[in-house]
Amino acid sequence: MNIENNKAQMRKGVLEFCILSILSEGDAYPTEIIERMKSARLVVVEGTLYPLLTRLKNMGLLTYRWEESTSGPPRKYYRLTELGQQFLKELESTWDELVASVGQVTKKKKTEQ
Repeated sequence: MNIENNKAQMRKGVLEFCILSILSEGDAYPTEIIERMKSARLVVVEGTLYPLLTRLKNMGLLTYRWEESTSGPPRKYYRLTELGQQFLKELESTWDELVASVGQVTKKKKTEQ
């Protein structure tokens, strides 16, 4: 059994939720999103993040703006759309229900041992 693979799959399942949550706090450049994720020990690489941002944008959940940079090419800053904010609220509700349900099941299991 490969526990690392299971851990990676669990992280992938919450990646979208975490990215939308970060963007709910304000516009962010992808490097900032990666740093926030790393600081929470949810390592994500550019090769994973950029396609996900594109998919979320294509779903109408994100938009972006270009901003000139003093240290290189212009930067693309992402932000939640109104639809993205609504979607995030639904994800938050689903997450809360999931955490409560899993907590209930796993606590019961622990007390039976």
